[in-house]
Amino acid sequence: MSITKEVKASDATAQKMFSKGTLVEVSSDDDGFEGAWFAATIVKAVGKDKFLVQYQSLRTDDDSGFLREEFDTLHIRPCPPETLVVDRFSLFEEVDALYNDGWWVGVISKVLGGSKYFVYFRDTDEEIEFKHSDLRPHQDWIDGKWIMASQALMKLLYL
Repeated sequence: MSITKEVKASDATAQKMFSKGTLVEVSSDDDGFEGAWFAATIVKAVGKDKFLVQYQSLRTDDDSGFLREEFDTLHIRPCPPETLVVDRFSLFEEVDALYNDGWWVGVISKVLGGSKYFVYFRDTDEEIEFKHSDLRPHQDWIDGKWIMASQALMKLLYL
């Protein structure tokens, strides 16, 4: 079970945090994309709490350029900070896995040799093999701060 808490940025904070050229991650509520975060760049503000972004990896249908889309601030977050290099992930550790051009939350379900892992995705009931380089420790964006998954759970449980 994943515990999330959405925090809406104030207009001034959002305008400052998400200025033109800022690297961000965006999420969609479209079927098949829920829970995934995609790298993008802020193109411009397009009204109150809305921004036009350009994806860094998703391309237009005709492959003429990178896809652009509007998002509200509930679906935009800063890119997570670089974490200390993780030598290896542990069984049942929550991670983000780079899959189909986005970061998807999963759990290490099996540690394999050669820096490879099986990751289980609860939402789709799938288990997929990943290289270590395609995984990162899962972090949550809560109250304007990046928090490691285990710390986020403790914070929500002991509010």
